Amino acid sequence: MDDILIVFDLDGTLIDTSHDLLDSLNFCLSTIDLEPVEYGQLSVLVGQGAKAMLTRAFDIRSKSVSDSELNDFFELFVSHYGKNMPGKSRAYDGLDEALERLQIDGVRFAICTNKHESLARLLMEKLGMSDQFVALTGGNSFSFRKPDGRHILETIKLANGKPDRTIMIGDSINDIAATKDAGIPSIGVPFGFSDVPIADLKPDGIISHYDELTYQLIIELLNK
Repeated sequence: MDDILIVFDLDGTLIDTSHDLLDSLNFCLSTIDLEPVEYGQLSVLVGQGAKAMLTRAFDIRSKSVSDSELNDFFELFVSHYGKNMPGKSRAYDGLDEALERLQIDGVRFAICTNKHESLARLLMEKLGMSDQFVALTGGNSFSFRKPDGRHILETIKLANGKPDRTIMIGDSINDIAATKDAGIPSIGVPFGFSDVPIADLKPDGIISHYDELTYQLIIELLNK
């Protein structure tokens, strides 16, 4: 069997974390009496880690914060988010079955996320999914992160994979841009947090449900 590696993004790709991210974000805003952000605004907030999400939320509410204050809010967010894991976060429909199918064909899995590594690891542990992934890297694992392709390449290295036998699945511009930078084929999913249609980002393939993630599809994309 081919030693194929699939690298997944986490939030909006593997796991629907939307409600818990929003809850922790709005908890932080509530401490300084700012109005909560709405669910429909999440796509423009998520993707570059918690600090960027907080900064964008403050911008939406026309609130300026210093670097020191931002660090304090980040710690508050991490504390609230971690204490409430896994909360409402769940794997997307069909994911578990897809992983089982692909494992039979010898496919291995890794995670490359801009989420803080400790939070990503804790979430996967709380969901009982850690053992299914041979490597996990976060937005603070290196001095670079998606959309820098080196983030994916270093994840592949940690997984003892080969770039020419790796494909990445993601939901946002950071994921697709990083795959192009790394020279890795991509599959986009439309059910995540992107603020533009996934097709506009021009991934190599698109699946609307994990039932569509097949070994045949992966082979076709790797052999393009």
